[in-house]
Amino acid sequence: MTKTSAFPTASPPQPEKRPVFDVHHGVTRTDDYAWLRADNWQEMFRDPSLLDSHIRAQLEAENAYQAALMADTARLQKQLFGEMKGRIKEDDSSVPMKDGPYAYGSSFKLGGEQPRYFRMPRDGGDEQILLDGDAEAEGKAYFRIGGVDHSADHQKLLWAFDDKGSEFFTLRVRDLASGNELTDQIADTGGGGVWDAGDDGFFYTRLDSNHRPSKVLFHALGDKPENDRLIYEETDPGFFMNVGGTRSNEWIMIGINDHETSEYRIMRADEPLAEPKLVCPRETGLQYDLEEGGDIFFILTNADGAKDFKIMTAAAGDPVRANWQELVPHEAGRLILSVIGFRDHMVRLERKEGLPRIVIRDRKSGEEHLISLDEEAFSLGLSGSYEYDTEIMRFSYSSMTTPAQVFDYNMRTRERVLLKTQEVPSGHDPDHYVTRRLMAPASDGELVPISLIHHRDTPLNGSAPCLLYGYGSYGITVPASFNTNCLSLVDRGFVYAIAHVRGGKDKGYGWYDDGKRAHKMNTFTDFIAVAHHLVTERYTAHDRIVAQGGSAGGMLMGAIANMAPECFGGIVAEVPFVDVLTTMLDATLPLTPPEWPEWGNPIASQEDYHTIAAYSPYDNVGALDYPPILALAGLTDPRVTYWEPAKWVARLRERKSGDNPVLFKINMDSGHAGASGRFSRLEEIAYTYAFALKVAGKADLAAHEVLS
Repeated sequence: MTKTSAFPTASPPQPEKRPVFDVHHGVTRTDDYAWLRADNWQEMFRDPSLLDSHIRAQLEAENAYQAALMADTARLQKQLFGEMKGRIKEDDSSVPMKDGPYAYGSSFKLGGEQPRYFRMPRDGGDEQILLDGDAEAEGKAYFRIGGVDHSADHQKLLWAFDDKGSEFFTLRVRDLASGNELTDQIADTGGGGVWDAGDDGFFYTRLDSNHRPSKVLFHALGDKPENDRLIYEETDPGFFMNVGGTRSNEWIMIGINDHETSEYRIMRADEPLAEPKLVCPRETGLQYDLEEGGDIFFILTNADGAKDFKIMTAAAGDPVRANWQELVPHEAGRLILSVIGFRDHMVRLERKEGLPRIVIRDRKSGEEHLISLDEEAFSLGLSGSYEYDTEIMRFSYSSMTTPAQVFDYNMRTRERVLLKTQEVPSGHDPDHYVTRRLMAPASDGELVPISLIHHRDTPLNGSAPCLLYGYGSYGITVPASFNTNCLSLVDRGFVYAIAHVRGGKDKGYGWYDDGKRAHKMNTFTDFIAVAHHLVTERYTAHDRIVAQGGSAGGMLMGAIANMAPECFGGIVAEVPFVDVLTTMLDATLPLTPPEWPEWGNPIASQEDYHTIAAYSPYDNVGALDYPPILALAGLTDPRVTYWEPAKWVARLRERKSGDNPVLFKINMDSGHAGASGRFSRLEEIAYTYAFALKVAGKADLAAHEVLS
C-alpha cells in the first residue's frame, strides 16, 4: 500500500509556538501549543460563539486543510453514506415494553434524524407519540435527547435535552394528556431524573461549573428550581454521582463511584424529604451495586477478594454490609456483569472464557439454567424491564454476521419467543461472511482475543486491507455484535477486526487490572501483538492495516503510533485522549479527579507521573515516519477537550519525518459523541471509511468490485 501518493500535496496549517513551561517532580516540560486551550472553556461549552477568534481561525484552517486533502473522496463518501443508510430501516421501531396499561417504545420516521417516543395500549392499538425528537430539534445545529421517563401514573413525561453537545442537559416535564410542557424547566443537569412515589416531583443531579454531578436535588412540580431541596452533596471531586429508582417504585438510590470504589445511599420513594441512608461507606477498591428484590436487595460486589464478583443479599430495610449474605459465590474467571431481580427469579449476565451468557435462577428453589449460543463470537444483552412482577425477561443477541435479534423469554417455562430481527433493507446474507475468533500471543505469553469478519470471497493471502479497532480502558468490553456500517469495508475486501486488549474485561476483571495504571503498557503492546498475529496468519500485511479507536481508544491510537508506526498503514483517532499527562495534572478539568484511579495521580505521585509520561502520546511524539493519521474532535466535548487533538496534530507535524499527512477534522457543532442525528452520524462514519479506503488504495472501487 502506498502511503504518500494517495493524498495531494498541500501545506498544512502550523500554529505558532507560544512556549509554556511546567515543573512537576523535578521534571520540566515545554508545551508550545498550550494556547490552543480556551481560557474560558467553561463558558464556551455553553455558548460556542465565545471561542477566542485566534483559536477559531486555527481550527477552521484545520478543517479547510482536511477538506482539501479529502476532496477527491466526496463521491466515495456519498456512496458509502448511501450504502450505510440503505442498511437502516428508516422507519424502524423498538419492540414496545409493557408497563401497566401501556407498552412504551421508540421509533424513527422516514428520513428522521431523531427518535420519537411513543406508547400504545398494552395489548395493541394505535400509537400515541409522546415526544418527537425531530420536532424538538428543528432549527438547531445540534440536538440530543437524554433520559426519558414516564411517571408511574402514566400522566407525565420527564425528559432531557442537550442542544450544544457539551452534555449540560435541560430537564422538562410534559403533560401526556395535552402534550403541553409544564412550567418546570431545570438547566445544567446530568441528563435524567427519577420520579418520587407520588409522581408529584422528581430527583435529579445538578452539574457544577466544572461539569461534575455534585448535587442530588428534589424538585416538587410547580415549584421554582431555586427552591429545590438538596438531598445529597458530594464534596469529593474524584467521584461521579447518579440517582435512580426501582421498577417497583419503592426506592430511590444515589450511586457514587469512581473507577474502583462505589457507595450507595437509599431512601424510600414515598419519603422525598427523608435523609438518605448509607448502605456501605466507600472503601478504596470495594465495589458494589444494588438491585431490587422485593423485601431484599441483591448486591453485586467484589467484597472479600471476589475479583470477578459475587452476589449477596440483604434485607431491603437494613442493607448495611454487616447484613450481607452470600447467594452466588465468587468463581475465578467467571465475571458477573449485571443482575436483574424479578419476583420469582433473578437473572445475571456473566462472561466466561471470553463469551457472554445469561443465567436464570429460581429464587425459591435456587435452581439455575443458562442461555448461551454457540457461534465463535457473539454479543448478548439484557434489555431490562419496566415490570418486577413478571415471568418474562427480554434479551438481545447478535454476532458479527447475524443481525440483532430481540427475544422474550419465559423464565418459568423456558419458552423463547423471537420478537424482532434487525431488518437490513438493502439485503444481507450471513452466508456471504465469515466471522472468526482468534487468539494473538502477547509478548508476556498472554493470549489476546480477536473478533473478526470478512467476506467469504476475500483472499486470505496477506493482501487484504484491514480495519483494526481497539479500546482497552475502564474495563469496557467491545462486543462482537452486528455492525451494518463495517460491511461497506468488508464488501470491498477488508478484514474488520476487533482487538480485545487488556484494559477491558474480556477475560475477567484481571484482564482490566492488567491494562491500567502501572500496567497500562499492556494495552498498547497487546494491540501491536494483534497486528503482528493478523499478518502472521496471512489475513493482512502491516502496511495494509488501518488502526481505529476513539476517546481512550484514541489514546491507544496515539500510543501505538509512537511505539510502532511501521506496523500500520494508517491511523484513525476519534476524539482522542492524547494529552494524558497534562490533563491528569489539571484538577480543574471535568473528568480529571475521577480518572485518577484509572490512570494514576501524577500530581501526588512521582511514580504515577513517570508511568503516564512514558506513554502519553503528546509527550512521546518523535522524529518518526508516521503513517497517515486522521484525528477527529468536537468543539464542545467535555470528556476529551478539543485542544488535546489540536495540540497533538500540531506537534506531530512539527516533529515527524516523512511526507505522510496528518489530518484534523473538528465538528464545530458537537461534542464527544459526534453529530447527534442518526444520518449525520453516518456521514461522519462515511468520512472515516473514505480515509481508510484512500489509505488502502481502494477509494476508486465500489463495493464487491474487489471481490469480483
